[in-house]
Amino acid sequence: MAVKVLVVDDSSFFRRRVSEILNADPRLEVVGNAVNGKEAVEMASRLHPDVITMDIEMPVMDGITAVREIMQANPTPILMFSSLTHEGAKATLDALDAGALDFLPKKFEDIARNRDEAVSLLQKRVTELARKRVFMRRPARTAATMRDAASEAARPMAARSALGNQSLASPSGLKAASQPSALRQPAARPAATKPAARFKPSGKKYQLMAIGTSTGGPVALQKILTALPANFPLPIVLIQHMPATFTAAFAARLDNLCKIGVKEAQDGDMLRPGMAYLAPGGMQMMLDGRPGSARLRIIDGGDRMNYKPCVDVTFGSAAKVFHDKVLSMVLTGMGADGREGARMLKNSGATIWAQDEDSCVVYGMPQAVAKAGISSEDLPLERIAERISVELGLV
Repeated sequence: MAVKVLVVDDSSFFRRRVSEILNADPRLEVVGNAVNGKEAVEMASRLHPDVITMDIEMPVMDGITAVREIMQANPTPILMFSSLTHEGAKATLDALDAGALDFLPKKFEDIARNRDEAVSLLQKRVTELARKRVFMRRPARTAATMRDAASEAARPMAARSALGNQSLASPSGLKAASQPSALRQPAARPAATKPAARFKPSGKKYQLMAIGTSTGGPVALQKILTALPANFPLPIVLIQHMPATFTAAFAARLDNLCKIGVKEAQDGDMLRPGMAYLAPGGMQMMLDGRPGSARLRIIDGGDRMNYKPCVDVTFGSAAKVFHDKVLSMVLTGMGADGREGARMLKNSGATIWAQDEDSCVVYGMPQAVAKAGISSEDLPLERIAERISVELGLV
């Protein structure tokens, strides 16, 4: 069965162009076109697409607001199209915060080196995101709905029986306050869950933490880094596949949200504990020197390199400088970048973890590391920061 796609853009030319590309792939079928965010919300509810492509700037309702409403009512994998400007970067990051899973430049010539490659990349991104459809979870209940639940529980039994034991949440995941009581469905009995396994430190000593990621990485990195304390004892290098105009905005956002410091890496930066260095888009980030006085080298990305920045490049240089003193992670992302660099780290005695399949937007990069037997642990995203704290003796 073909992947159903809803295309959303106020430009008729761009809607037609994207639809033609997607329909040219037998695995994909465009089932609808929306000209603004309001139409997108309505059509997402009615058509139940597997994936939505979404513009950001549109009349009536912008793409960010539409993403937020769709993720509240009908959680669906959403691919944003963005302009490669500083303002476009900020808006795209806002869309990812709202629940979008991935983004691509709106100018196809910025996606790849030629048209055929750009077409193939778009088709592949949409196909990969469709696989996430079955893992999409409804948003967690808000404080308001929990207060409603407590109030409901406090009602006399007779009053609750008169309401037919109706639940506080609709089947679509909307808060009960927005639903007429007659539409509320019986509450499902929560499934019994096992207590989360307790982590144990390995006892190893580290001098560097390194994280590589791609599709879904901005949200994953934000979740991990915002949980780290201000006195985090290691320098951190971050390699996120991202356009050059996006990395400065992303680093600034993380720096504003995190207790640790975060900056876009610059050539010559000396690694300092409690500081994270984000590899600049379009370039390669390497480590040079020796532990205690290591510096970053930012060099040209190179025409022959598929990824700029490349996880393999940074991980490989980290293995040469820090040897077994590296705690590294490969997070969500398409492809296999990071596998060979992680292999070099492992051969040097370093520790490599991979994000688990269920919590990945795209289980490509972590899968490559796990299948090669390189990672020692596969971890859900929501527990990686906890695992780091245990491993480093911070708790």
